[in-house]
Amino acid sequence: MSMNRVQFQPGLSMPDFIRQYGTEAQCEEALIQTRWPEGFRCPGCGHGGHCILHAKGRKTSQCNACHRQTSLIAGTLFQGTNLPLTTWLLAIYLVSQAKTGLSALALKRYLGVSYPSAWLIHHKLMQAMAEREDHYLLAGQIQLDDAYLGGERSGGKAGRGSENKVPFVAAVSVDGEGHPGRVKLTPVSGFTCEAIEMWSKSHLQAGCTVHSDGLACFSGVSAAGCQHIPLVVGGRKPKELPEFRWVNTMLGNVKTSLSGAYHAFAFSKYAHRYLAGIAYRFNRRFQLKTLPGRLLVAAVAIGPRPEAWLRLAEDSC
Repeated sequence: MSMNRVQFQPGLSMPDFIRQYGTEAQCEEALIQTRWPEGFRCPGCGHGGHCILHAKGRKTSQCNACHRQTSLIAGTLFQGTNLPLTTWLLAIYLVSQAKTGLSALALKRYLGVSYPSAWLIHHKLMQAMAEREDHYLLAGQIQLDDAYLGGERSGGKAGRGSENKVPFVAAVSVDGEGHPGRVKLTPVSGFTCEAIEMWSKSHLQAGCTVHSDGLACFSGVSAAGCQHIPLVVGGRKPKELPEFRWVNTMLGNVKTSLSGAYHAFAFSKYAHRYLAGIAYRFNRRFQLKTLPGRLLVAAVAIGPRPEAWLRLAEDSC
C-alpha cells in the first residue's frame, strides 16, 4: 500500500522549532527578517539608516533621517501585546501544525497563558489565515455544495431557521487528473441566487466550470461569468458521484475538525474564522514544514487586529 504523501511528509519537529525559535532573540530576528527582508525601511520617509533603541524589553528602530521610532511589533498582528514573542511563535507553530485545528482551551494549556489571552491569540491567527485566503480565487473545474454549521438550541427555532445554524458554501477546485487543488469554505447569508452570485464574484475566477447538485440557487454562478453544470442526484448519495467526490470529502473533514478540536462554539459569530482556518491548512497541506514561517508572514502583513476589532467583526458577520 502506497503511503499518503500528505500524512507522511516531513514537518517541522518540535526540537527543530525550539532550535530555531527557542529564545526571544531568535524570535525577534525572525520577525525582523520577515518584516524587512531587504533591510529596515522607515515607514515614514523610507530611509534605511537607523539605530536600535531598547525600551520596555522591546527593540525600537529610530530613523536617522526623520527620527521616527518604529517598534518591532508596531503595525503587525502582535501590536499591543505584552506576551513574549516566544509565546506567539509557539502559538503559530501549534496552530499551523494541527491538522484538525486547535481550540483556545488547548492553546491555553500549551502556552501557559490565561484563557482570554489564548482566545485572543487564536482568533488573531485565524483572522490572519482568513485574510490570506481572501487573496485567492478558485479556477478551472469546481465542485460546489451547500452545508450548514451548528445545531438547534434548546428553546430556539427548529430546522434551518435555527439561530445557531450558519449556511456556508464549500467549493473545491479539481485538476485535469481529478486531484483536489484549493478549497473555499465561506459562510453566506442564505442559499439564494443573489447570495451565490455575490459569493461567486468574490471567490471564483470568471470562466471556470462549476459542478453542483440541482439546488436552484447555484444558478447564480452563471451571473458571475462561470459555466454551471447542475446534476440532479435524485435518490443517489452525492458522495457516490465523481462530480462531488472531493467537496464531500472536504465537508467530512470539516465535520471531523469541528467535532474533534472545538466541540462547540457560537457558530453564528465565529464561523468565518474557523472555516478559514480549516481551508488555510488544507490549501497548504504540502508545505507542512514551512507553514509556521508562512503564517508568520501573514501575521506581519495583516496589521493590527485588536480585540475590539475582532469582536466587532464577529457581530457584523
